[in-house]
Amino acid sequence: MTDDTSGGSALRIAYSPCPNDTFVFHAWAHGLVPDAPPVAVTFADIDITNGMAERGEGDVLKVSYAVLPWVLDEYALLPCGGALGRGCGPLVLTREPGADLSGRTVAVPSERSTAYLLFRLWAASEVPGGVGEIVVMPFHEIMPAVRDGRVDAGLVIHEARFTYQNYGLHKLADMGEHWESTTGLPIPLGAIIARRSLGKERLQELAAAARASVRRAWDDPQASRGYVLEHSQEMDPAVADQHIGLYVNEFTEDLGEEGYAAVRGLLTRAATEGLVPPLAPDALAF
Repeated sequence: MTDDTSGGSALRIAYSPCPNDTFVFHAWAHGLVPDAPPVAVTFADIDITNGMAERGEGDVLKVSYAVLPWVLDEYALLPCGGALGRGCGPLVLTREPGADLSGRTVAVPSERSTAYLLFRLWAASEVPGGVGEIVVMPFHEIMPAVRDGRVDAGLVIHEARFTYQNYGLHKLADMGEHWESTTGLPIPLGAIIARRSLGKERLQELAAAARASVRRAWDDPQASRGYVLEHSQEMDPAVADQHIGLYVNEFTEDLGEEGYAAVRGLLTRAATEGLVPPLAPDALAF
């Protein structure tokens, strides 16, 4: 789904229709950030934007931090606009409390997602026999699939944290709690990347535009409300507010030392486990 508000010279930007992304990018997408480069917006699920990044499609993309080792040759990580935090990790849901996942089918939102990477790190220590088949499906289809018995468990993200009980499901584990308890770091979820070939000056402009868009959203939350609710798949407005409150925070404005430490920590640990390629020493530099 595309929302082109800017004309032929616009940069191609893709992010999800989730409330945190529409809240963050509303001002920039609507020409409300002075001197920001115009953008043509495409809304896409995280599995799609991860694939776009791997194929080199798009100028600015919201992707999973887990995909960075495959795309940082062509894209640079922007130091703002993304999603990190505490108490906001992906959940593993089942129909019955305390289920054993050994050999079981698990639905995940993307095999390149941070959620799946955190799940693999968790399962390595908590499911000794190993899980069974992994099925990738759009995140909004996962809870119905678990409820209806089409899969044994589901790894969920976004607003599912607030709504899973409506499906009669049980939380088996919180990937964020596991990550935070073992590292003390916030959870790196979604990153904003931009094509390196745009040049250093333009990349600096994009980071400034993203940061200004975040600040404008905080200064006037009502300005983006229509845009947020229009794209949030009939989400209850109160849930949308919870979603924004959880995923849009100080790390969205600036990763800072702790944010970068979390990203390096996740990808270094995953590389040690053989789950992702190792990062070059300066791969995250901006």
